[in-house]
Amino acid sequence: MSVVEFSLAGKVAIVTGGSRGIGRSIAVGLAEAGADVVVAARKPEALEESVAAIAATGRKGIAIPTNVRDMDALQNLVDQTRAQLGRVDILVNNAATNPVFGPVANLDERAWDTVMNTNVKSLFFLSKMARAVMLEQGQGGSIINVSSTGGFRASGGLGAYSVSKAAVIMLTQVCAKEWGRDGIRVNCIAPGLIKTEFSRALWDNEAARQGGGNSGAPLGRIGMPDEMAGAAVYFASAASSFTTGQTLVLDGGSLA
Repeated sequence: MSVVEFSLAGKVAIVTGGSRGIGRSIAVGLAEAGADVVVAARKPEALEESVAAIAATGRKGIAIPTNVRDMDALQNLVDQTRAQLGRVDILVNNAATNPVFGPVANLDERAWDTVMNTNVKSLFFLSKMARAVMLEQGQGGSIINVSSTGGFRASGGLGAYSVSKAAVIMLTQVCAKEWGRDGIRVNCIAPGLIKTEFSRALWDNEAARQGGGNSGAPLGRIGMPDEMAGAAVYFASAASSFTTGQTLVLDGGSLA
């Protein structure tokens, strides 16, 4: 028996927000470790490249268009994954949104609900749905939530987003505490400033990079999406078999 086991051979994973950025990189990383992967996002055409990248690893990749704010769509995601790939072992809750930038005093109810429903509500209910399948299988499972360093410190102009990501960290701990007895581990990664289209406003010019808090990071640069995948593989695999309820910060040291 290996001392450290990162293999995901025989496992099936779901990755929401899997069409680009961090979600795509995690999906490919899980496939490279041996998992078959379902990627979910709203637009079918956006998922095609991710599926091709997964297939290039030799694993099965399936796209299931999903609006995570729709409960029926979330249940369909889980049901179709089980129907097409036979099981659900790993769930990566990566889908998120931030439709507004500015003072929280200017935030209206619609924007608040959009952020919370996408970033927190959908994550919780999809986790419950995946848990139900994991319980039926009787072999445990791994749920990985994607938060942000914004969940640890208030980010100017990103108030609602920061609140939602702080909620993700606590939700990770709550679910880990209650579901551990069933062998279901729940962990979280908290990326810092990563060069994705989602965060373009924070890295696209020097002033924005300074405002994004990247200048003080010990590694002196912003992160790349592929640098997030290793942590997800760790949490998904037996290498982290005694780890649950934890949030791993991946920010180049800026919170140090």
